[in-house]
Amino acid sequence: MLFGYTPLDFQQFKLVMLGYTGLGKDALHIYAGMGLFLLVRLIWRWRGGWVLAWLTVLALACTVEWIDMKAEVMASTLQPDPEHWHDVWNTMFWPTVLLLVGRWLQPKPKAKAAPSGDLADQPLEQLPPV
Repeated sequence: MLFGYTPLDFQQFKLVMLGYTGLGKDALHIYAGMGLFLLVRLIWRWRGGWVLAWLTVLALACTVEWIDMKAEVMASTLQPDPEHWHDVWNTMFWPTVLLLVGRWLQPKPKAKAAPSGDLADQPLEQLPPV
């Protein structure tokens, strides 16, 4: 039991989310993975943000499947392992695609403009003596 909640409470939360959104179970995994990836990427825009976002989604996917397995043990309805890997795959597919192509999505650094020759473009140290 984590923070006073059981794995069965989490299962109930997922059922409520499925009913509220009208999505299927697989689609909910896909949307959750993409949403978390984009959220982390928007928050962490510095170096390594693509990898950090991907690792965050992987941690979430593995944690959710671990909670699912705990709930299945408690309810005596353990699913085969391929079912759990299917959920991880659904959650990780698009974040993995974005991780692999992310370097090409990153904006190129702007080239420094050439000085115009006007004195306003030059630092004070480089001005000719008066």
